[in-house]
Amino acid sequence: QVQLVESGGGLVQAGGSLRLSCAASGRTFNAMGWFRQAPGKDREFVARINRNGGTTSYADSVKGRFAISRDNAKNTVYLQMNDLKPEDTAVYYCAAGPYSAIMNYWGQGTQVTVSS
Repeated sequence: QVQLVESGGGLVQAGGSLRLSCAASGRTFNAMGWFRQAPGKDREFVARINRNGGTTSYADSVKGRFAISRDNAKNTVYLQMNDLKPEDTAVYYCAAGPYSAIMNYWGQGTQVTVSS
């Protein structure tokens, strides 16, 4: 059974940092990434990474502040979030799949709240 389990969310002040983790089990994935959904808004792309970590992509809103990485030995993807802003407040979801365009496995989400 395939599972993606996120951890690392929480409450942080603006300007602070958090590191999210997503541990996958049941299979490995070429593409892994992060999405987020704020209250009353659609789910949006945040970042993704390919299998060897050589290719990453970010939403414009997080470029220069967030960094995605992965540890294939642990089958885990990370999202380092720095200089957090109140508008980063959302439920963050881990996603994975065979290709970056097809990430069809999802975690249950972890809440990130940034206070001003």
